[in-house]
Amino acid sequence: MRLLYIEDEVEIGQWVKDELTAKGYEVVWLTSGLNLPESFADVDLVILDVMLPGLDGFSIGKRIKRAKPEMPIIMLSARSSIEDKLEGLEFAEDYVTKPFHPDELAKRVEILLRRFDRTTTSKRKIKHLEIDLSSNLIINSLTGEEILLTGKQFQIFSYFLRHLNQILTKEQLYEGVWEEPYIEGDKTLMVHIRFLREKLEINPSQPEIIETIRGIGYRVRA
Repeated sequence: MRLLYIEDEVEIGQWVKDELTAKGYEVVWLTSGLNLPESFADVDLVILDVMLPGLDGFSIGKRIKRAKPEMPIIMLSARSSIEDKLEGLEFAEDYVTKPFHPDELAKRVEILLRRFDRTTTSKRKIKHLEIDLSSNLIINSLTGEEILLTGKQFQIFSYFLRHLNQILTKEQLYEGVWEEPYIEGDKTLMVHIRFLREKLEINPSQPEIIETIRGIGYRVRA
């Protein structure tokens, strides 16, 4: 997922960029809205500070929304008055006041990306797999055959697709799919991953779709 982050305070900007990058996001950080990209086709979400040189965040946010109405925007600001919040929420999906914890911001990003998820509503091709999650269809392009997954296998694979290119820990995967705390040593997830690989991979013993990141977890690359 690619995030556009606009923040003129260098210390805060670097801190937020580093924290979100560590979460697996690609972050494009600008210090003003003067050099906005002409197209937002490659941007999945915008994080926007209110107090900026030149045009303020409210003006920039409205400009972004006019160009890309479906683009989710999170406003960041030390301005916490109800008037400022209401102005921001006229066009933005969320308004976060400073100071904030990086985990809170990351969670808000995750929730909005899930709500505005374009990856799971459009067709995708990963290696030999042709995927259309809007119709729950996965085709092996080498054979033309449909790959049938169980409900839980499909939930796991969908979770990977919502977090493409991100390294996910076993805890993140388990809690994201089962929605209950992960218990260290539980082999349930590993068993499901093994069965998933048997259905999705050309050679399950040398997986190319669901990668094992040794000592951390798993990743699916776009």
